[in-house]
Amino acid sequence: MSNLLNFRDIHAALDCWVDEHFNEESAFLQDMIRIPTDTPPGNNAPHANYVAQRVRQFGWQAEQHVVPEQTVTDYGMTSITNLIVRRRYAGQGPTLALNAHGDVVPPGEGWTKPPYGGVIENGRIYGRASAVSKSDFATYIFAVRALEALGVPLKGAIELHFTYDEEFGGLLGPGWLLDHKLTQPDYVIAAGFSYQIITAHNGCLQFEVNVIGKATHGSMPETGFDALQAANAILNAIYAAVPMLTTRRSGVSGISHPTMIVGRIDGGTNTNVVPGKVVLKIDRRLIPEEDPAQVESEVRSMIENAVSGLPGIRVEIRRLLLAYPLRPLAGHEALVMSLQKNARAIFREDIPATGTPLYTDARLYSEHNIPVVIYGAGPRTVLESNAKRSDEHLELEDLRRATKVVARTLLDFLGN
Repeated sequence: MSNLLNFRDIHAALDCWVDEHFNEESAFLQDMIRIPTDTPPGNNAPHANYVAQRVRQFGWQAEQHVVPEQTVTDYGMTSITNLIVRRRYAGQGPTLALNAHGDVVPPGEGWTKPPYGGVIENGRIYGRASAVSKSDFATYIFAVRALEALGVPLKGAIELHFTYDEEFGGLLGPGWLLDHKLTQPDYVIAAGFSYQIITAHNGCLQFEVNVIGKATHGSMPETGFDALQAANAILNAIYAAVPMLTTRRSGVSGISHPTMIVGRIDGGTNTNVVPGKVVLKIDRRLIPEEDPAQVESEVRSMIENAVSGLPGIRVEIRRLLLAYPLRPLAGHEALVMSLQKNARAIFREDIPATGTPLYTDARLYSEHNIPVVIYGAGPRTVLESNAKRSDEHLELEDLRRATKVVARTLLDFLGN
């Protein structure tokens, strides 16, 4: 502590603490990666329990908010325990929350490194969630530790939100904490990458479409109603609409236009049977300027019109997800200005504030009127990190520098 206080520049003291503890931070991230949290199946409580145990080593207590088993099962997952670590300081000031999610998509094929090995090689750490977003468990924890190690008076509070439902939409992650009034911070920084600050993102509508006909023997197709043929009419309608979506341009930097894809098709029973049922799963991304209710009405009408008049065919359309776009709220400017100032000092370049075509659970804070921006450890683009692909990785130097940026930003908001 005394060595830190000898620094004339308090920012240099923060940076020095991060440097001195960076091997510990890297090892902490390795431990986060090594506990699988594939979603599905979404058995994520063991990871949360481990994180709660680890933060006790720093003298902190993690509130463990268990989502009821039946609620989680009905949702399509196995277990969720969300964590809140509250750090309250003596002076009156704002509460700033830092949110990262621990659930991940399954590793898939093609890895050259163990997906849950946390291998460090040539300055990179490899593993599922090394970039998205277990990395920011480390970023945020060690940024807070650096701030508190200064020994200077602080005001307000920090909350660490570690949640486990981003891949399914966030309603049982940040949404659960907010809806149950377990938290109401003044500002939020959510997990992101180091070379841009995200202030807006697309929304997402997902549908399951059951196309129902009548199965029959393949030698007598005229005695049935072919659900696959009807599904093909829906597919044709969808892909005819896609080019028109490119004409709806967003005014948000980093976001271009809406998109629509069919991500999954299931159906039929055997090669010699006319399919009696086909299931389509559709993903429609919304730009911030679009009205979700209007878009949903458009998609439903398009599907229904595509099969209208086809004998023996009916469709059942079920909304799987509605994630609203993230739109900037008044007050987010203070976060952006602080992060940009500190990132410029650490990275020696200007870090833009922009939008992204992705969607995240950060939107849920915005829906509760809490200003939120997305910033953390990661490369310039998602593709560079291989996020959600084989050999996902993170440059450790980006982790180091992002931790310093976040620590300095916390000081801007909570320092006296």
